[in-house]
Amino acid sequence: MNPSYESITLGGGCFWCTEAVYVKVRGVLDVESGYCNGHVPNVTYEQVCSGRSGHNEVVKLRFDPEQISLRDILEIFFVVHDPTSLNRQGADAGTQYRSGIYYASAAQQAAANDFIAGVAKEGNFERPIVTEVEPLTNYVKAEEYHQDFFAKNPNQGYCMAVAGPKVAKFRKTFANFAKA
Repeated sequence: MNPSYESITLGGGCFWCTEAVYVKVRGVLDVESGYCNGHVPNVTYEQVCSGRSGHNEVVKLRFDPEQISLRDILEIFFVVHDPTSLNRQGADAGTQYRSGIYYASAAQQAAANDFIAGVAKEGNFERPIVTEVEPLTNYVKAEEYHQDFFAKNPNQGYCMAVAGPKVAKFRKTFANFAKA
């Protein structure tokens, strides 16, 4: 891995939707669906779905900061999910769907906190931002059938109703960041 590449992990509701957006982002080199910040080791999807493991459904992004900044990644994140919705995104409810930024360094922590403070100051949201900013802990890659789910299942009902519109919103709002 190129030493200048960075990794950040984001929880924005169902990982199928978040992954579907970030695989389209220029400068994002890899997107992996997984679970983090819970208390059960080697957790499974079923355990996460129960809400009792403490994990969040997340995507781990590896990106080239020479092509896209962390700030740009966070701007996209705050447009394609609701950072004011506690423990839910749309119809998906539970702590496993909480809004979160899970950092890999103190610099990322500072950047995430500064970004959230700036967005809150701008007053673009009617409710307070509830996105947690925590160090990445107890990360587990999701089962293989979750990887690239939207790309493999574009006609699946959830993908058509939820993930597809998020991808369209990204393409409309951030056309300059879309991969060719």
